[in-house]
Amino acid sequence: MPAFFRTLNKIKPVYDWTYKILMFICKLLLIADIFITTWSVLGRYLPFITDPPWSEEMILTFMVYMAVLSATLAIRRRAHIRMTAFDKYIPKKALVVLDLLADLAVLILGVVLLREGINVTQSPLAKFGHYASIPSLSIIWQYLPIPVAGLGMIIFELEQIVQHVEELITGVDPNGKEEQAQ
Repeated sequence: MPAFFRTLNKIKPVYDWTYKILMFICKLLLIADIFITTWSVLGRYLPFITDPPWSEEMILTFMVYMAVLSATLAIRRRAHIRMTAFDKYIPKKALVVLDLLADLAVLILGVVLLREGINVTQSPLAKFGHYASIPSLSIIWQYLPIPVAGLGMIIFELEQIVQHVEELITGVDPNGKEEQAQ
């Protein structure tokens, strides 16, 4: 069975690549958010700088993208908030099974987000609606983070589930470290 997990670990670079791309996108969105916010604030108080009418909608859209994409990144790092007060009292195998169940629940959430997000992005409102301040920009961009986050959750949860199953079967944590309570 360890050979099976070694074979699965060969696709780890795909997970790493996906993580790096999502992290890069989050960084770009944060930079754009800070730039537009600064421009908007300066435009309100300095007479020679104009506050763009689209700034608030873009700032909020970028914040939504960052929120859902960073949530998928947290799945990969196992950095989501979790209850760990009783972890030291629960047997290791039971703890791994509970983590596996939690990851399965999040995987189901990812599937729901992907499916429903695709439905929402194909709705008439998304197809034919436009931003109020930028009529040439489709409102589909406001709904697109939902299926993107669902896909990211599915990708990273599959990795977590494989790691939990490997830990259950082999008894060794594939990450090679103990989780720390934060």
